Amino acid sequence: MHQDILSNLPTLHVTEIELPREFEKLYEMAYNLWWAWTPEARDLFSAVDREKWARYRNPVQLLINVDPRHWYPLLEDESFQARYRSVSESFDAYLQREGGTFFDEAWPDFDRGHPIAYFSMEYGLHQCLAIYSGGLGVLSGDHCKSASDLGLPFVALGLLYRRGYFQQTIDAEGLQQHIYPEYDFTRLPLRPLCTRTGREILVDVPLPGRDVKVKLWLAQVGRVPLVLLDTDLPENDPADRPITNQLYVRGREMRLLQEIVLGVGGVRALDALGIEPGVWHLNEGHSAFLQTERVRRLVKQGESPSAALAQVARNAVFTTHTPVPAGNEQFDSSLIRKYFTSWCDEVGSSMEEFLALGRARDGESSFNLTALAIRTASWTNGVSRLNAQVTSEMWRHLFREKGDDSEQPIHPVTNGVHARTWLGPEMQELLSRYVGDNWERELTRPRNGEGAWDAVRRIPDHELWETHQVQKERLGRFARSRLRDQYARHGASPDELRSVSAMFDTRALTLGFARRFATYKRASLVFSHIERLQRILCSEDRPVQLIFAGKAHPADRPGQQLIQRIFELSRSDTFRGKVIVLENYDMRMGRMLVQGVDVWLNTPRRPMEASGTSGQKVAMNGGLNFSIADGWWPEGFDGHNGWVIGSHEDYDDEARQDHDDVSSLYDILERDIVPLYFSRGSDDLPHGWVERMKDAMTTLTASFSASRMVADYARLAYVPASRRNRTTV
Repeated sequence: MHQDILSNLPTLHVTEIELPREFEKLYEMAYNLWWAWTPEARDLFSAVDREKWARYRNPVQLLINVDPRHWYPLLEDESFQARYRSVSESFDAYLQREGGTFFDEAWPDFDRGHPIAYFSMEYGLHQCLAIYSGGLGVLSGDHCKSASDLGLPFVALGLLYRRGYFQQTIDAEGLQQHIYPEYDFTRLPLRPLCTRTGREILVDVPLPGRDVKVKLWLAQVGRVPLVLLDTDLPENDPADRPITNQLYVRGREMRLLQEIVLGVGGVRALDALGIEPGVWHLNEGHSAFLQTERVRRLVKQGESPSAALAQVARNAVFTTHTPVPAGNEQFDSSLIRKYFTSWCDEVGSSMEEFLALGRARDGESSFNLTALAIRTASWTNGVSRLNAQVTSEMWRHLFREKGDDSEQPIHPVTNGVHARTWLGPEMQELLSRYVGDNWERELTRPRNGEGAWDAVRRIPDHELWETHQVQKERLGRFARSRLRDQYARHGASPDELRSVSAMFDTRALTLGFARRFATYKRASLVFSHIERLQRILCSEDRPVQLIFAGKAHPADRPGQQLIQRIFELSRSDTFRGKVIVLENYDMRMGRMLVQGVDVWLNTPRRPMEASGTSGQKVAMNGGLNFSIADGWWPEGFDGHNGWVIGSHEDYDDEARQDHDDVSSLYDILERDIVPLYFSRGSDDLPHGWVERMKDAMTTLTASFSASRMVADYARLAYVPASRRNRTTV
């Protein structure tokens, strides 16, 4: 197999889109999610029909709905034609990379005929493709985008959810409501994969008493193909069609089936496409069953089960994301017996031997996918230095089982974010002027002494501040629009609806908090002392406001109660207009928030945050982090580029931890953050604050970019695993 198979996977056309010959490249660009991180491409699609773009923000849906007569004036519009030519040329140049890529230059001897296969349960690529719930999915999406940017031979696999993750509304009582729309895949940037002769590809996944058919769809992510698996087919029994219905479905047996389809079906999908990976990357334990399918194949070829297990581990790498027990997927052993008895018979292994592969500790009866993944991979990493230390302690006994008695068997590869996706367009333009048009290439270069990013310090204070303010004003318009819709749905009076126009004061110091509402993230910590918080927020001379967004899992009642409490406070006389709660947090809202807030508030219970990436997105936009010393922040904080809440101490007493952390939060906010923000020079600029903004951008942008992260994976995991694989293929 050659590398070009990854960029030329054949697909079927599933929708009628009529385009003039002069603009036919729009079709190819609409079906490549390159547009999701390229502002010029989105501007081009918007210029086709601004009203429809504002409605859909999805070029496939846009092109389906453009009337053929709409193209006539554009064919005579020289400005549009020039924009079309420019974006088309940029698109072609990106895909061709005639000058070579970062990966080509760094590892010219990599076996490109056996690419890297990356498995994840969810992917956050753009809000129109609702196959993500939060941080894990957005990280997976950023990983694919950066793998494309850097030119890795890389193919990703996931599930295509008919109803995705829920859309959130908050009712007038503050209760989270869950809506699961049914998506029409033919109106999304997706196409079914097919054979070279045009036949739709279906693969079989064996389940007790039947095979489930799985259809393969392609979401093209720049140069990276993302293969998505779909069971909602008429060929399947009605009881099996919903397997890929909802992301993180509540039912445990259906969740197990999803993970079997992802792992077993993913391996079979690659085989059907003629792709033979040289590296297998398991992103979280959800995909661990891919190893059972690889073992089955080797045993069928004549290997013993033990030899097959050793062989599949040689080129498998595993990323664990969370020390929170609920984040490590586990199943009752009776379910495993139901679905893997035939596998044991086929490979000649006893059920007890198989259950032992997923046993986290002696005496436990549940089957833990993190344990299975650790036992069947040759290299495991955590997603920050602190996370790697914590998870090494959690799982050290499993590594000793494998003969690894090292002090830290789980390696750190700290998460990063895809800069083009999360940087505001105004900030991107500013970086192009001062860091240089090739500022993206600087993201993979280690910072040793003065580097290209130090050019940020030479940006005039007024230019950086004005750029930030433009992005902040956009967040204000967005927030007011969402609040107006929410108030109207709750039956607010015309006077109440008019009052929304005065909400979100762009002159106020704005703190943002947006993430999954799991209880360990302590979203309500800032409300621990209402009177003290009221004094901070309600000052006439130095106004401060808080903006919240996030979803709680439908089964997480305590998380939903947190949302309700904060919503009720936002509607109270005390905090009305000072605390804003936005509903239906998605990637678009996330971009607005990280580009527009002044300060990012992060209050997890240390050390339970694996990494966190939202604060990294804020920093590259000039926002400042105000965070517990957890996840990535202990690596990022240098004393000048933000603030640390509390200490680096781990607590046994949660009540004491909460007390100390909230005291620190209020003290720093009152003593340091608010005064610095409102300390203005004769030109009305907060020069001390802008200096910290420059510190954050200079020290954090490259170090916590997904380009750096993917380059680290290549150096530490992918290239060594590929070399090990060469001795076995």
